[in-house]
Amino acid sequence: MTADNAQARPSKVEVAKQGSQFLRGTIAEMLASDSDRIGSENIQLIKFHGIYEQEDRDVRRAVRGTDAGKRYMFMIRSKVPGGVLNAAQYLAHDRISGDFANGTLRITTRQDFQFHGTLKHDLRAVVQALNEAHVTTLGACGDISRNVMACPAPGSDAVRAEVMQAAIELSDHLLPKTGAYQEIWLDGEKAATIGADEEPFYGSTYLPRKFKIGFTLPGDNCVDVYSQDLGFVPIVEGDSVARYLVVVGGGMGTTHGMAKTHPRAATSLGEVAPDQVLAVSETVIAVQRDHGNRSDRRQARLKYLLDARGTDWFRERVEERLGWRLLDPTPVGDWDVDDHLGWHEQGAGRWFLGVHVENGRVLDDDDRQMRTAFRTIVERFQPGVRLTGQQNILFTDIEADDRAAIDAVLAGHNLRPVETMSPMFRAAMACPAMPTCGLALAEAERALPDVIRELDTELGRLGLGQERFSVRMTGCPNGCARPFLGDVGLVGKTAGHYQVYLGGDFAGTRLNRLFAEMVPHGEIVATLSPVLQRFRDERGEGETFGDWCHRVGDELGVAAEAS
Repeated sequence: MTADNAQARPSKVEVAKQGSQFLRGTIAEMLASDSDRIGSENIQLIKFHGIYEQEDRDVRRAVRGTDAGKRYMFMIRSKVPGGVLNAAQYLAHDRISGDFANGTLRITTRQDFQFHGTLKHDLRAVVQALNEAHVTTLGACGDISRNVMACPAPGSDAVRAEVMQAAIELSDHLLPKTGAYQEIWLDGEKAATIGADEEPFYGSTYLPRKFKIGFTLPGDNCVDVYSQDLGFVPIVEGDSVARYLVVVGGGMGTTHGMAKTHPRAATSLGEVAPDQVLAVSETVIAVQRDHGNRSDRRQARLKYLLDARGTDWFRERVEERLGWRLLDPTPVGDWDVDDHLGWHEQGAGRWFLGVHVENGRVLDDDDRQMRTAFRTIVERFQPGVRLTGQQNILFTDIEADDRAAIDAVLAGHNLRPVETMSPMFRAAMACPAMPTCGLALAEAERALPDVIRELDTELGRLGLGQERFSVRMTGCPNGCARPFLGDVGLVGKTAGHYQVYLGGDFAGTRLNRLFAEMVPHGEIVATLSPVLQRFRDERGEGETFGDWCHRVGDELGVAAEAS
């Protein structure tokens, strides 16, 4: 506890971390018990191991008013730096989803995989199977550095490989050192052992809150670098990275009715050489570790420390610890976002294919057999696999002669070619929300498809069918699908009702603004339609929907601040 918060009472989560014996708690004992739960004392601790306890909220609604109990289950998240997997690792995830989860894979907006619906007695089997494939779940969740993002698209230029390597090295460097993970999940006979341990960097209470890091590429903000606590933008000279622009303090989460909480876009801190990335990352995290709010978790992210102390103060603390000054930041060029969908030359005669995955859910249903198609492709052609920050998937290192056969596999399982999708459909994202997330106030993944299809029809009617803008929906204001950076953000307020935000930009560099409160799900498109018509009639040459909404501002009748 530092001077910043020495007088404040630590939150319950801080107390739990302090007394956890470096993330052990009583997790091992609860795994061995007959209960279908992990125990309230372990709810926060198990997140560091990549696991959330959840319940099936559809079942809760079905049994309300009866004597039936709740159905508890778990979400498990694998940590996939830069979204990079080999064929064997993808197939391990696929097998686990069928054997120990609900038969689906969920690609997250941070380039991870999630399993949903796993029961407690299967948790150890899942973690062991992933580790046998050299994939960990440690640090995928919890108050720690989460999955480090990077542009997943492969290519022959050295910069792409250099940036990806930096992201993977940083992710490995920031993994916690506790032996609890090995003891509990991988060495069953040692699971009850409480041993001495240490965390030389994180300490016994780890970070005040989750910490997110991303590496982008020049001009391509496919990782939403301004949503990250810490971001690196390469400045290229010749055919290599000369420096990185460092941005800090991004974060999407807010809380309805709490004006002191808000989303924030990251701001520039300075520039560093490539060989300084590890030191600067550690130092930025250490300043947040030692000065971040540990009494109020709603004020614990780095963005609130920057709001309270200012970027200049933060830079001074970073430079003091480093013992040298950062270079002053220089302006970056124009941003865009490449979704990397469709066929692309990779170099050396090989290709990669980006396949759209609606809201990141890989499954077989009555309409299409996506999970089977992906498994067939990976088994037969052994490509590399990469996950994108837009919840899509790339198959890499494909021989030119195999392209037609892969297209035939996708078509044979009723997967649409990306060329048939509108730009708005391609860019849409949603968080899982109901029925698994305990924080969800409204539907998202299950609600957005109807909105997008209706909106596609309306855009066609207005002559805007090829208009490129992003629609992002979340079931609550925590912002997992980054709705506050979208051209259109839809944020769950209560069951079946959403706040509508307008005026972000497709490149993800600007926060949007609240436009309408408590819009019923069935009226979202009707609410947007008059705005889209005005945009069509009043836009300037080349002006995008988000830029137009931002420009006209209050003329749209922006609602009062969220309550």
